[in-house]
Amino acid sequence: MSKFKKKGSNELPAISTASLPDIVFMLLFFFMVATVMRDSSLKIKNNLPSAADTEKLGQKNLIMFIYAGPPSDSYKDRYGTEARIQLNDKLADINDIGVFVAAERASKREEEIPKLITALKVDKSTNMGLVSDIEQALRKAGQLKINYTTKKGSALK
Repeated sequence: MSKFKKKGSNELPAISTASLPDIVFMLLFFFMVATVMRDSSLKIKNNLPSAADTEKLGQKNLIMFIYAGPPSDSYKDRYGTEARIQLNDKLADINDIGVFVAAERASKREEEIPKLITALKVDKSTNMGLVSDIEQALRKAGQLKINYTTKKGSALK
């Protein structure tokens, strides 16, 4: 009779790395889908007023946002407490709105330009004079589609 012999080495077999690229690409795809890119960081307070009847706007790429309100706590020492306007990532003046609208129109295709909507995100505490000045600057720039962004809730509370 013969004896069963064990192989000379008791080492573990090498780990197969054949599926490693699949795992890496699956993780990459997951993070690309799950990550939200922030368009701009707010330098102003943005406590929106409430409204009972609200609607969601359609295509996000056809909306340009103008923020208005007092500077946030981290920017109060630099900009004071007076309500300011923020266009994208920088604080601006009323005179900069026309240039902002022109730049947004230039970045869109020609057939999308008539569909552009300006969304005003105005803080509750902002006086109506600043909002009126923004509206006048938008009229001068030829941007007549304006939307006021609110949060859902009772307007009376």
